[in-house]
Amino acid sequence: MAWGQHLILDMADCNRSAITDADKIRCFSADLVEKIGMIAFGEPVIEHFATDTPEAAGYSLVQLIETSNITAHFAELTGDVYLDVFSCKPFDEGTVLDVCELHFQPRHTSRVSLQRDARKGTKTGDLVAA
Repeated sequence: MAWGQHLILDMADCNRSAITDADKIRCFSADLVEKIGMIAFGEPVIEHFATDTPEAAGYSLVQLIETSNITAHFAELTGDVYLDVFSCKPFDEGTVLDVCELHFQPRHTSRVSLQRDARKGTKTGDLVAA
């Protein structure tokens, strides 16, 4: 059995009003944690970064969960979102995609799924890109 499940989503051209509003990002985080059956460990950290670099400027999210973490960066200029969900408790990746679609309406999503295991290492065959 692998140590943990790691989902990496790159979402392009998302709803700008959703990714530039800390309260909407907070709602997304709470909804995602609930829908994938996790338990939040404290409140999410949501901070605005890189204001001196327009192509990188935007909010970043860190939500600790009892089985690891959810992190994301929201690039305001392009409307792109970069999300990572890592947990040693299994979760439904389709549900993560559905929650992202509901909150951000990306025009395109690319996905990488990893099964993490430090003792075996990650092999190319463990990667699943969609």
